Amino acid sequence: MRADYDSEADALSIDLLIVDRWDGPDDPIDDSYCHVSFAGGEPANIEILSPRAHPEAIDFLDQAAERYGLDAEALRAIAKAALQAPDRIVEIKVGGKLTTAES
Repeated sequence: MRADYDSEADALSIDLLIVDRWDGPDDPIDDSYCHVSFAGGEPANIEILSPRAHPEAIDFLDQAAERYGLDAEALRAIAKAALQAPDRIVEIKVGGKLTTAES
């Protein structure tokens, strides 16, 4: 998973799949701040508009995760990392949760 926060545009883009292009149209999680794009019928990208001006917009990641069976904790983690490292690509690899014995 990779993300990029464009500080000039105040827009956060989270790539769930790396593809050449998305299929249209986007699915709005809400009318203004959060949209999901698809490739091959699968969620490929989540865009959050104005996350600095409207930090509550990050909460829409939870709704996107619930709607599409995504990992809400991983989405929030990469969003936070991208916001902390603006104008750079941030990548994370998400595995399964550790059991108590593995921790």
